[in-house]
Order: sequence, then C-alpha cells, then structure tokens
Amino acid sequence: MDRKQFLIKIKELFRVHPVCAILGPRQCGKTTLARQFTQESDFPQVHWYDLEDPRDLVRLNQPMLSLETLEGLIVIDEIQRRPELFPLLRVLVDRRPAHQQYLILGSASKILLQQSSESLAGRIGYMELTPFSIPEVQDMDTLWVRGGFPRSFLSDSDADSFTWRTNYIRTFLEMDLPNLGFNIPAQQLYRFWMMLTQYHGQLFNASDLGRSLSVSDHTVRKYLDILEGTFMVRTLQPWFANIQKRHVKTPKIYFRDSGLLNALLDLSNRTAMERYARFGALWEGFALEEISRFHALHPNRAFFWRTHAGAELDLLFKQEDRLIGFEFKYADAPKLTPSMRLAIEDLGLEKLNVIYPGNVDYSLEHNIHVYGLKSYLSQTQNTM
Repeated sequence: MDRKQFLIKIKELFRVHPVCAILGPRQCGKTTLARQFTQESDFPQVHWYDLEDPRDLVRLNQPMLSLETLEGLIVIDEIQRRPELFPLLRVLVDRRPAHQQYLILGSASKILLQQSSESLAGRIGYMELTPFSIPEVQDMDTLWVRGGFPRSFLSDSDADSFTWRTNYIRTFLEMDLPNLGFNIPAQQLYRFWMMLTQYHGQLFNASDLGRSLSVSDHTVRKYLDILEGTFMVRTLQPWFANIQKRHVKTPKIYFRDSGLLNALLDLSNRTAMERYARFGALWEGFALEEISRFHALHPNRAFFWRTHAGAELDLLFKQEDRLIGFEFKYADAPKLTPSMRLAIEDLGLEKLNVIYPGNVDYSLEHNIHVYGLKSYLSQTQNTM
C-alpha cells in the first residue's frame, strides 16, 4: 500500500527536527512505513533497533556506547519500552557537528509524548500514523466492515479479518498493555471495553460504568485514558457557544477503528452490521473518524455541540478562524432539520456539512450542504 502522504510528512519533519516520532496503534503499519522511508531516503547509513527483539535490547544495555559512534539515520522501534533513552537522545542530537538523526516509533501517544516533551522539546516532530483510510484504499464498504488495520483490511475474507481482529483484541489486552506498564487485569479492562461499545457516539457516563464494574469514577476515567492514549477511542469535548443557554457538558466517545468495534460487538460482516439496533451510530463513528483524519484534527481541536433543548451537531472545529460543522446521517437523502438551522444561528457557522453514504452531493440551503463521504474526502482543502 502506497502511503506517500505520510512519507512526505516525515521528510518535512526531518527538515526542521533531528528527531521524528511516528505514533500510532499497534499493527497500523509504523514499521512498514519506516522501512519504506529508509529505502527511499539518501541517508549514507541506517541503523535499526527493534525493542521487541531481545537481541536489540541487549545491544542497548549500554546505550551511550552503542549509539554515540553511529552516523546517519537511527531507527528505534517501540521506544516506549525504554523511556530512559529520551534524555540520552537529547545529548546525542545536540552534539556538534551533527551527524545523527533519529526516527522513533511508538504505540502509546501519551507515554511517548510525555517522555519526549520533557527531554526533547524543540528537537522532535510528531506524526500520527492511522490505519488505512478511504482515500488510501478506495473501498469504503470493506473498510467500514473490517477497519483499517492492514492485516485486517487485506485479509482474504471477512471471516479471516474477523479472526485477526478478535486475536488482536486479546493480544492487546493480555500482552501489549502490560508491556506498556499498565497493570490492570485483562478481563477487567475487556469488560470495560465491551461496556464502552454501548457508549459509541453517546455521552460518556463514568458513574454508570463505575457502578457496573464496582470501581470508582476515577478508575473508569483511568481506563478511558488508557484506551484513548493507545489510539483505541476518541473523546470529543462539548463546545460552549452561548453561556446563556444550557449546554451538555459531558464528553462523547467514539471507537476509532470500525473493525475493532464490529469485532467487539460480534458483527462479522455487513449483514450482521445492518441488523444491529444502533446501525446509524456505526456510520456516525466511521464517518466522523474519516473526517477527523482528513482534517488532521488534534483531539483538542475537535468538539461536538448539544443543548439540553435537543439541538446538536456531531462535529465542530475551527478552520482558519471559521467554524465548520458536520452532521453524519445514514439516510438515502438527508433533509433539512430545525437543529441544523439552530446550529447555524447559534454558532455562526461558516458552513454545515451533512455527510451520508450516498453518491449525490446537493445543497439544503446556501450554507448547508450534503456530501457523500467519498465525495467529500476527494476534495482539496482549498475547495471547502
């Protein structure tokens, strides 16, 4: 799979920083992308350390002795396993004349960001690598069922893909999270993850989940932070437009990969998905994640809007000082609603986009437009 846009981003980051970090969930293709980058780059030498390989761990038992004499590009895969390397990297990249650059790969955003921001401030650039998206694969239906993890999407059948995803979930809980330092019983976190599927596209209620799991609200939020920090879920905070109106203040939760959500819900194919009682929520989460990736939305930049009177907007963000809103509708031909008009009026939106699975784009009003998801994603930033 050609992921040229990510390769271009890595090159851009290296023009500014001596260290580039590729962040993303396990098995999303970080190592493959890094190998593609090294094959296309003009570094005179490339040195590779995979911290899941016991031999490479031994090679870095004395990291200063191992790294200080190297020249060229040094790749360190799964660096969150050795967070003590970050202060050393600062020392090495600050040496003059500079003869090293580092490409580091990590599977846990908050751990990696915390460690590197403390030690490598001003020296490191970040890029999130997501699983496959619609513009990359051009097969929306298969992507919605299987999700974007390469081995899942590229499986020979839906059944093989479903088997891969169920095994991924088990390995993630039983091996990956403990290796990241999270000492939580796998069965407990699995129960939480399963309960969270019922909150997909809904307001998050820590108290209800805590009572169901017999744990505190604080513990529930800790579990959510873990899944968010490992790229499994996305949390949208509410946008407060008018302090005189009563707004919902609770965040909303979305699963980031549709395939993993389907596996947790035991929806192995499109037929099973269509029988699911909250089929519309499956579409909403899938489309919202695609739009969020397309606009490269940082979690702190993406919001939803809802009032206690019932008006709502699924996604809201600023683009060049303009507020852009999105509604996601699984319908043959979405129609204008009072909620859309109220959102335009209350929020002063530049534009409201209604995203649906169809193929015909049309306008509902001069600043309210309906787009098929594939059609919207084919646009350039300059046309929106």
